[in-house]
Amino acid sequence: MGLLYTFVFLVVMILSALIAIQYAKGGLRFTKAGFQTETGLLNANSFPTGAEVYIDGELMTATDNTLYLSPGEYLVEIRKEGYSPWQKLLTIEKELVTQTHAQLFPTAPSLAPLTLSGATNITTSPDGQKIVFYTNNTHNEDKNGLYLLELSNNFIPLTRSPKLIVQDVPELELQTAHLIWSPNSAELMILSEVKEMIIEIGNKVDLIQTPDISWKRAQVLSEWEEEMYQHEREFLKEFPEEIIQIATSSAKNVYLSPDKKRMMYTATAELTLSDNIVPPVPSRNTQPESRDLKPDNIYVYDAEEDLNFLIGEETSNHPAKQLLAIDLYGPAQSLESSPAAFTKLQATTSAETAQLFQNYYAPIFTALPQWLPNSSHLVSFSADSIEIVEYDSTNKTTIYSGQFADGFFYPWPGGEKLIILTTFSPNSPLNLYAIELKN
Repeated sequence: MGLLYTFVFLVVMILSALIAIQYAKGGLRFTKAGFQTETGLLNANSFPTGAEVYIDGELMTATDNTLYLSPGEYLVEIRKEGYSPWQKLLTIEKELVTQTHAQLFPTAPSLAPLTLSGATNITTSPDGQKIVFYTNNTHNEDKNGLYLLELSNNFIPLTRSPKLIVQDVPELELQTAHLIWSPNSAELMILSEVKEMIIEIGNKVDLIQTPDISWKRAQVLSEWEEEMYQHEREFLKEFPEEIIQIATSSAKNVYLSPDKKRMMYTATAELTLSDNIVPPVPSRNTQPESRDLKPDNIYVYDAEEDLNFLIGEETSNHPAKQLLAIDLYGPAQSLESSPAAFTKLQATTSAETAQLFQNYYAPIFTALPQWLPNSSHLVSFSADSIEIVEYDSTNKTTIYSGQFADGFFYPWPGGEKLIILTTFSPNSPLNLYAIELKN
């Protein structure tokens, strides 16, 4: 009898352990449909938290919380007062976790001025942390010139004003001078009709005393191009060979996401991506993808999940961004050993050269989308509105509707704001404003 009790006890312990393991994996749950032996997990998370979670139209819980659901497709909606709703048709798979990662944007975002005396000839730094612009609308002429606006996650509009870094010199015509950033965002090349200079970003600089570098401009730009080429090789080599070949030979306007895991590009030829370029990962994005490429369509390729999403169609007439690296499968070249080893950005005119350098990092003043710093969203504009969409082309949200100049918009480094150029009075100059994305 003692052996029987021992045997029964062991059987109960083993069964309990197996049940506990299946419960932890989501393979065993009691749901509204009854006792389920196969379930998946939905991690309904959002920013901000505390939003309502609807499953197929029924209020189920609030974020952040985990729900156990039978395998299948569910319409998941996340709503919060004062924010645009989020929804996706998600596929729940047995014993796998599906996350929403829902970013909610305010329906009435606040707007705050970043400049007060006008902003023209705007250029943004490669590191995304600085903006330089020209103004000549101050009451004190000594305060006209080039200003530096530093973008910091701790920056509160109007508590830290833009800083004058170059006082205006009328004969240099800074309002139309061409500006080119160094790859490390520490220097700025100023190309005017009468003088060409390089200044260090930070303290105020006297352009009269700054030496003319026109005699070595081409050499400096080539050195900068080489540095950009080296960085490009480092980032692109993390992508599959097939995608690199498309990016370097059958695409234009290639922009990597800030985390370097996704690639936005415009196709220039009809191609079909191979299936399973990289081994499939569990619980990947289940939104419809597009592996048949059409010219002028904009796509986002996710290197981790081997998914390719159609974002829209390119309508920009601006010069296209071309990658510098054309030899990703061999050793890196140098300017000294192989001066023709990689593509150049230098063009026949200073204006085109400056635009190509600017667009290499961010397509400002174009109709192309830009990455938000979270690497999960893109921002674009149409007509008189600015929209944010997820990288898989879902949840398009209008975050600003109204006047803004030249299609200029630029994301704050932390993604909590979006900068636009606009005016609210016909008698006032264009100024930079910050739209709050995270109230």
